[in-house]
Amino acid sequence: MKNIKQFYSVGLLTLTSITLPSALAADNNALEKAYKALGADKLSSLEINGSGSWYQFGQSPAPGTAWPAFNVSSYTASINFDTASARVLQTRKQVIEANRARPVPVEQKPDQYVNGDIAWNIAVPQGAPAGTAATAQAQAAAVEERQAEIWTTPQGFLKAAQKNNAVVSQEGASTRVEFTRKKNKYVGRINKAGQVERVQTWIDNPVLGDTPIQITYSNYKDFNGINFPSQIVKTQGGAPVLDLKVASVKANVAADFPVPEAVKSNPKPAIAVTSTELAPGVFYLQGGTHHSLAIAQKDHVVVVEAPQNEERSLAVIAKVNELIPGKKITHLINSHQHFDHSGGLRTYADAGAIIVTHELNKPFYETAWKQPRSINADKLSVSKKAAKYQTFTDKLVLDDGQRKIEIHQIKDNGHNDAFALVYLPKEKILIEADAFTPPPPNAPAQTSVNPFAANLYENIKRLKLDVVHIAPLHGRLAKLEELNSFITVAQN
Repeated sequence: MKNIKQFYSVGLLTLTSITLPSALAADNNALEKAYKALGADKLSSLEINGSGSWYQFGQSPAPGTAWPAFNVSSYTASINFDTASARVLQTRKQVIEANRARPVPVEQKPDQYVNGDIAWNIAVPQGAPAGTAATAQAQAAAVEERQAEIWTTPQGFLKAAQKNNAVVSQEGASTRVEFTRKKNKYVGRINKAGQVERVQTWIDNPVLGDTPIQITYSNYKDFNGINFPSQIVKTQGGAPVLDLKVASVKANVAADFPVPEAVKSNPKPAIAVTSTELAPGVFYLQGGTHHSLAIAQKDHVVVVEAPQNEERSLAVIAKVNELIPGKKITHLINSHQHFDHSGGLRTYADAGAIIVTHELNKPFYETAWKQPRSINADKLSVSKKAAKYQTFTDKLVLDDGQRKIEIHQIKDNGHNDAFALVYLPKEKILIEADAFTPPPPNAPAQTSVNPFAANLYENIKRLKLDVVHIAPLHGRLAKLEELNSFITVAQN
């Protein structure tokens, strides 16, 4: 995946090919034959165990490159088809590229759930003090994808096809099955043996719009009476996100995943935006896992960072209008293209703000933003306004005569190749994302140097920035001394 056109070619070409009408007569009984051949008629639940590789969607280290790879030593998906619920538990560790400095990998064990229209994780809250117990945390944005994981399994696809008036047609020597469940289209291919070889669907993503997902199933085997593929390869947005070797499959196991009370009572928490005035006219906007800043200029406002999605951006914009009334947001500074930090950019583009970003990011956004948005039309797709950009390579200064805003590339950082920090020289405030996230109170000392943080410190020295305060776009406010201690303690 060398560029953004290749990034999209798999999904878009697939979408074109599957909608061509067939000149061959379809086997109208093929769906029923497959339903019985894979035992879907006898399944209420399924447990899949395996190992392989997982790739972190939306976190490529440079625009248009592949998602970062993780080795998965254990993967268990437990699915209840009757209740449309599931749990996926992984044990994984990131693969370090030879030419990219990353922190020493730590073992991750994400514990993810969905039940109908409610999704949640069991995890320690981000930024919580050391020793905090894991709790249920609502994940409203993950519902669509986690439901798709249920209905793209071979048996799940066949069950959903039966209930959603599937259209069956011939596609070469295979049978094509198509249906729509809620807002999502599903297309599958069944071979002559009644095995589901491929399933495709599309889900919404704030950056990519209608995002193609394709799962390829191969090497079917008998797992204790269940005919199931021993190899699963999944792509999302045209690049791999999962390559799983299946070790075991269990049918009709206990798979009861009731929604925790704390999540049931608030499955989609309201977006909160709190503010702290760091200096006159400089507001630190928190209230979630991702932060922004609003900087008042003489006759306008500059916002730093548009994370997550349109809902978050609308809430931040409303807060900025409350804090700095009468001044229009004219610029949005983007730290990098990772999807959790760029998912709300389109909202600012629709509002007329200039998107300030590294020059490598502009072609990525321009191409991605042209993709269809039929599943969830955002404001920019409705208004069809042309986005405005201002790019930089090493440095850009926004100066209104009263306050300078410096934007610098963070050079040679392993996290991202088109990475920016923002510096306010008068206030001596540094704004950055992902290079340094101050650890929670009472956290154990680092046992190894975090190369992202060490590189940030080197860039501060290289640029001769007189930093006193750090306003990270994750975590809490800190001072430069904390960054220095963070990378120094690990070295001792």
